[in-house]
Amino acid sequence: MAALEEHFGQKLLIRSQQGVSMTDAGHAVYRHSQIILRQMEQAQADASAAGNSLAGRVSVGLVPFSSAATLSVELLAETRRRHPGILLHLTESVGQTYSQMIMNGRLEMALIHGTGPIKGVRFDPILREDFYLVAHRDFGIEDDDKPVPLAALDSMPLLLPPAYNFVRRAVDTAFTRTRNNMKVVAEVEIVRTLARAVAAGLGATIMPKAIADRIATETGEPLICRIISPRIEETLSLCVSDQNPLSEPALAVRDILVELTERLKI
Repeated sequence: MAALEEHFGQKLLIRSQQGVSMTDAGHAVYRHSQIILRQMEQAQADASAAGNSLAGRVSVGLVPFSSAATLSVELLAETRRRHPGILLHLTESVGQTYSQMIMNGRLEMALIHGTGPIKGVRFDPILREDFYLVAHRDFGIEDDDKPVPLAALDSMPLLLPPAYNFVRRAVDTAFTRTRNNMKVVAEVEIVRTLARAVAAGLGATIMPKAIADRIATETGEPLICRIISPRIEETLSLCVSDQNPLSEPALAVRDILVELTERLKI
């Protein structure tokens, strides 16, 4: 470490009784080191596969509680079918910031909610997601194709992700704008648990359509699934670094990911 600090002419770490933390210069060196290591791995893969099919490791982040989270198996299967030499690393985490992981070189790309801007990351809007109510029939919501007025959900017990989640923030904003009372009885970050709780009548939920459909079809219970009015929607964007070009394997995976996402519009 001393040699690195001498080379860069900057202090990279701060040591104290509380532990060790990185300086701003340390964060910069760490970010570049991650990129260099990934490029070395890709160089090794390219050399080994020279003259053959694409090969290498590609890391993709798929944001939970979105249409992106429903694409993981298809993305894995399609990548294996078209490019068996590519090692696909998929992550679907509620505890990590994908944009930061892209800037640090830990992810090549991610599907996330929002359109930016975030320095160091390029956002390409790819899909707009409408939000749907999913509720047990016991809550008295009629089963028809008409939008459910948000006012009809005033004080209804809701099961939602925590406040820092993008989906939760969109729902919070909608209730605030319409001046309706939002009654959250539990915060759930696991889709399977959320589905079981809704099916058991413990509360209703409001989710992007792909997740709402998944909850409604997987439980086997008579659940109501209807769009909300006024409409709640969010943009799903494909994010990559705006400083480091994608490798050939990553470009191939990106094309598959875009293709699969386009199918969700049909």
